[in-house]
Amino acid sequence: MKQILIIDDDENLGDLLTQYLARYEMQAHVALAPSKGLEMIKKLKPDLLILDVMLPEKDGFEVCREIRAKSSIYGQLPILMLTAHAEVTDRIVGLELGADDYLPKPFEPRELVARIHNILRRSGDDASMRDIKPINGIDVDLSRREVKLDQVVLDLTTMEYELLILFMQYPNKTFTRDELMNRLRGIDAELFSRAVDTLVSRLRHKLGDTSKTPRFIKTVWGRGYTFIGEQR
Repeated sequence: MKQILIIDDDENLGDLLTQYLARYEMQAHVALAPSKGLEMIKKLKPDLLILDVMLPEKDGFEVCREIRAKSSIYGQLPILMLTAHAEVTDRIVGLELGADDYLPKPFEPRELVARIHNILRRSGDDASMRDIKPINGIDVDLSRREVKLDQVVLDLTTMEYELLILFMQYPNKTFTRDELMNRLRGIDAELFSRAVDTLVSRLRHKLGDTSKTPRFIKTVWGRGYTFIGEQR
């Protein structure tokens, strides 16, 4: 049974989601405050975090930032953010901070389940992928979800990892921003160019890459991005 942690100060919503997710073989645990939620992550090691934006103590963006900044403590925990606002800005900020998906309130519980399944599938279906051959010093261990660059392990978020795997599966193929968002998120096909650009920029930074003299990711002006290099 998948373990789902919910950090949301709406106790009624937490109770409803706990009952609803149980129908889909998911056991939910609810924290009404970020401090409690962060402690529960360490103890429970959940499969996924549902994180509300509007919280006491500090908002969900700060919590997401802390989790991603302290991956040695919290791991690469998949995060689905809930926002009471439909503004694109809120959604983009969450994705830029390393969230795997977002869902505006109010929402249909069935859509929440669909998004959870999509995130968990992306996180766990590496075994069904074709082999990823080393490229330009990057080695991927799919079974451990571990990436090494020149023998040094990289600390990647789930989205950064998924983007790198996608690029390495199709070296020298140019992806538009639309294609990247569709491939990575799977449900919502809306294009947020800024979020895609930020994600690529973060991955570049961790690869020690630059847009001016790319070793791995090349910007194709007016089209998108391509992963350059030769497989060994």
